This record gives sequence, C-alpha cells and structure tokens, in this order.
Amino acid sequence: MDQSTYARPTLSLQQATDLVEQLYGMRVTKMTNLPSYLDQNFRLEGKDGKRYVLKIMNVEDSKNSSLLEMQTLAMSFLKQHGLPAQTVIPTTTGKLMSMEEIDCGHGVQTYCVRLMNYIAGKTIAETPVTQKDLYEVGKLAATVDKTLQTMDSPNIEVLQKGDSVWSLSNIPLLEEYLSVMEDDPLKDVVQAVIDKFKTDVQPKLNFFRKGVIHGDLRHHNIIVKPDDSGNNEVSGILDFSLLMNGCFVYELAISIAYFMLENPSPLDAGGALVAGWESIMHLNQEEKDSLFLLVLGRLCQSLVLGRYNAQKYPDNKYLLKTTKGGTELLTKLMQMGKEEVQQKWFAPERGVKAN
Repeated sequence: MDQSTYARPTLSLQQATDLVEQLYGMRVTKMTNLPSYLDQNFRLEGKDGKRYVLKIMNVEDSKNSSLLEMQTLAMSFLKQHGLPAQTVIPTTTGKLMSMEEIDCGHGVQTYCVRLMNYIAGKTIAETPVTQKDLYEVGKLAATVDKTLQTMDSPNIEVLQKGDSVWSLSNIPLLEEYLSVMEDDPLKDVVQAVIDKFKTDVQPKLNFFRKGVIHGDLRHHNIIVKPDDSGNNEVSGILDFSLLMNGCFVYELAISIAYFMLENPSPLDAGGALVAGWESIMHLNQEEKDSLFLLVLGRLCQSLVLGRYNAQKYPDNKYLLKTTKGGTELLTKLMQMGKEEVQQKWFAPERGVKAN
C-alpha cells in the first residue's frame, strides 16, 4: 500500500487526556508522548497510580476493523499462553477498541483507540545486552510465532497482507520510492540489494515456511528488566500493528537487522539470534541461503521508507532513528558479502557463546 494514504494522528496531550476520561472513565494525572512510527502513543497515569499506554492508530489502518480485532486477539492469545504481551483495557461500555472521530488540526478523521496496560522496564534498544540476552530474544521470537499458529479466528484471512510495502516478499517495491535517495551513493547499494533479491531470493520463496508472525520484533518493541545474573529478562512484547501471515524466516531476519544496528559486535549479535531461533524452529536450506539478503532487504526498507515518511512528517524524529546506523551497517555487510557473514551466523560455536 502506498504510504501516502496514511494520515498520522497528532493529538495534543489535552485531547488524549479528554479521550481517556471520556472512554474509560479514568481520571488522568499525568500524560506524556511516546515515540511511534505512523501511529501515536501516550503513556499515562491514573489517579490510582496505575500506568497505561494509549495507542491511536493512523487513519488508513483504522479503516480495517477486522485486522485490528486480530491484533487485539493475538495479544490476548499470547498472554493466555504465558508470553508477556500487553493486555487491552475495555472501555466503560466493554469495547476493546473504539473508533473515534477526532480533529487533529487537519479535519475530522476516524481513528482506532485502544488502551493497554503499561509494562515496566526499558526497551532492549536502551539497554546493554549480552549474547545470552540475544539468544533468548531469538528463542522468544520463534516461540511467539510457533504459538500464534494455534490461534484461530474466522477473520484470520485479513492477515494476508500480500500488498504491504513492509513485507519482505516485496523488496522490489522499494524501486518506487528510490527518488528519496537521489544524489545519495547509498542508492546504488539499495538497488544492488533489490537486484540480488530478484535473482537469488524470489525463486526460493515457495520453499519458505509460512504462518502468522508478529512481523516487527525489533529492539524498540521488546521490554526487558535486569535479572540477578547480569543478563536481562523479557517483560513485554509490544506493537502488533504489522501482524501478518508471512514467512517465519522473515521474523528472524527482521530481528537480526534491528538488533545488529546498535550492537558493537553486530555479527555476533546475528549469530546469537540465529542460535536462539533454531533452538525452537530450524531453518531449511533455502531459508538459510536467503537470510543474508533478507536482513539487507529489511535494512533497505527501513532506510528508504524512513526517509520517504520523514519527508511527509518532518516533525516525527523517530522516523529517521535507524538512518545513520543502518547506512553504516548496510555498507559494511555488503562489503563483507554473504559467505563471510553467514559463516559467522551459522558457526557451530555461536550457541556456546550465547549460553
């Protein structure tokens, strides 16, 4: 879907406060903005001292109520199966989500509103991580996706997002956005990744195993707390807005791409994530052969679409968060090449390092 169809909500703190008091009958004592991509998130505290997260979906995604219901169901389903997903708080009328007509300064539009419990801790992006932490994240990512395969709903077909520009199947769609890379030498690198994807990955797509995946288990969507051993324990899984029926290897590639960004030893980080993933779900040969280009593909998506959306929403600094690190990492990986990188990711000792 063309990103120009999105209209990002820009509620003021007062509008968000009024919304919570109106829909949830809650007296708000504190409200602050949280970073977000195309939606809008707030952290708030009620009179009882409890903290919550208010999520306002963008206009385009708010149109698909069946998809939003599936995202809410997935959170509840994982929570029921012992995984640390957020819990959605019902409105005073018992609704888990509410469609609200709001004017953010550019006309009245309809936004989906949800209130969720706040999970204490820090995002793993804000926390120094060990190899053991990364191994556990890889294990968690595979466990989340394996668990989601047992979720059932009459609306599950809405997760077939074949046209999503963020699907790793659609790396070639980036060519439509490359104008934002004009006069940037990185444009040639991105084009090279797209070309290699067409020749080396597309013929293997039918061999990739598929199912429902979270779709965005990045370092900003995992909350952790320190444990007694000097490592971190995952206390929360956030943001199900990219939940889709996709390929399992995509989940792993997405996690590797983002967790490598700010790690001083990016290749070791990738190896630990792969080891953790394969402790739950082994990759087949076609998936292994494609992992390098899938990781590069997600870095390209993040860089190109980040710049594209930053031009549309110049006030949203979060959109360019991966630009600097992503540029350096993409260039480094391309220089090293698939053979050297994947040799490190799949080295026999990578799991030993992680334990």
